[in-house]
Amino acid sequence: GGMKELFRKVGNRSSEFYPEVRKVRRDGSYIYEEFMPTGGTDVKVYTIGPGYAHAEARKSPVVDGVVMRNSDGKEVRYPVLLTPTEKQIARNVCQAFRQAVCGFDLLRCDLGEARSYVCDVNGWSFVKSSYKYYDDAACILRKMFLDEKAPHIYTIPAHLPWRISEPAQPSDAVRNREQGTVGIPTQSEELRCVIAVIRHGDRTPKQKVKLKITQEKLLKLMLKYNGGKAHAEAKLKSALQLQDLLDATRILVPRARSGRESDSDAEVEHAEKLRQVRAVLEE
Repeated sequence: GGMKELFRKVGNRSSEFYPEVRKVRRDGSYIYEEFMPTGGTDVKVYTIGPGYAHAEARKSPVVDGVVMRNSDGKEVRYPVLLTPTEKQIARNVCQAFRQAVCGFDLLRCDLGEARSYVCDVNGWSFVKSSYKYYDDAACILRKMFLDEKAPHIYTIPAHLPWRISEPAQPSDAVRNREQGTVGIPTQSEELRCVIAVIRHGDRTPKQKVKLKITQEKLLKLMLKYNGGKAHAEAKLKSALQLQDLLDATRILVPRARSGRESDSDAEVEHAEKLRQVRAVLEE
């Protein structure tokens, strides 16, 4: 029982619960709807034209009514990714209301299957604090304004002034070389831009050591920390686990001596890797 009143933020509250209210109002016309499970979050969506949507999540006011704020006094919000269906919803809202800059609220519900519902359309609304959003908004709105008022800026002329002319006749080229002069064509190409894709090579190499172990002590150690499963992965991170590995490695390294003539190249390499493991663990 009880009733929770929702209202615009007043201080740090956005709802208030009244446990003594248990009766349904009958003094007018009201619409009553069932509550939908939303996980305690609301999704705020902001569009800039039908092709762009920015989304943020906040704690729903129906949780406890307390507004979470950051150090600047702004309501805490978290960026979220919209699903393809939600992106189509944003496009439909933008086009249906004929408003490029439009904010609306989404409820993500899980009633057997995940579905999203639009519960409120606020209209002209911007994101409170997001540098990326305003950079994107500036670019998109600029293009929208130019497309509407100055479409010729983005129109490619039918005859470009820098189009390549017909190639010179071979006889003219030969004649110029024989005379020692360089021919100057009446029309020439003009470099408008250079597009380059560059991947830097300044990368820190991964410090990994891969070795195939057959020693019984190391195999038992792996089984100890992977639940006894023969082909399962074992991750040793705690100080106790790493100490067990170091103790086992210290026992095995003296046995794998590379100075004997009977040792093969593979045995020598394996012994060196064990020494590297021991050296890293001892640090």
